[in-house]
Amino acid sequence: MAANMNPKKNPMPTQDPLVRARNIDEVALGYDEQTAVDEALRCLNCKNMPCVDGCPVKIHIPEFISAIKEGEFEKAYQIISKSSSLPAVCGRVCPQETQCESKCVRGIKGESVGIGRLERFVADWHNTFSKEEPVKPESNGHKVAIVGSGPSGLTCAGDLAKKGYDVTVYEALHTAGGVLVYGIPEFRLPKSIVAKEVETLNSMIPIWKKNKSEVKDEDYEIMQTGIDVCKKLNEKYKNYINLSFIFDKNMITGYKASPIDEGKEKFLQLFKERIVL
Repeated sequence: MAANMNPKKNPMPTQDPLVRARNIDEVALGYDEQTAVDEALRCLNCKNMPCVDGCPVKIHIPEFISAIKEGEFEKAYQIISKSSSLPAVCGRVCPQETQCESKCVRGIKGESVGIGRLERFVADWHNTFSKEEPVKPESNGHKVAIVGSGPSGLTCAGDLAKKGYDVTVYEALHTAGGVLVYGIPEFRLPKSIVAKEVETLNSMIPIWKKNKSEVKDEDYEIMQTGIDVCKKLNEKYKNYINLSFIFDKNMITGYKASPIDEGKEKFLQLFKERIVL
């Protein structure tokens, strides 16, 4: 197919203002197949892939967009899923305009490719039409506890489960999702979208709706928690090293070093010890 050299993105369809003023449904309606393919054709498939450098999880963006060009939407989803555990969520609320899309070459003399819109389209297409069940990898024999099912917990759980870790997620509230459910309004991120992502993860990971106080530290090699509980856990589990404080300190004091990069380095150094991340 010929490249689409239109300098502007395909516009995102939205609810009519007079209609959306009377409901709390999602405002953005998403691309249809024809629009998604047309937008994908704007991608130049750059050799150096600057968009990938701008993506925090390093999704292979040109590859999944190339699959969209060919109408292979399920293939595009599988490419994204190698790097992202929450594609339907990230396609909606990830700040692509300051990350991957800010690096897009098309943005130099026009608008960048609508990478986030295409990610959303692919995830929604998969959730609507795909019949494939997620395959649970063979266990590597290591057990991990995730305390809290917010975006960081779900992402951590999904990434570790794909690598064969035996992951259990603990959630005290009645619905998994954390800030995705309780902090983002329905018109921006529908609860049904979060629920579907959790359902997909739950096919690989048991999400126990239990209070975090029920976690038994002797059962797990590693525990990952949200910031809100790390200090309590640090007081209770003296034999753990708490990397949450590394992140917290860097963000509060404005260290020049990236908290994520430093955290990863510390994690690799201390991986064989008992850790609360």
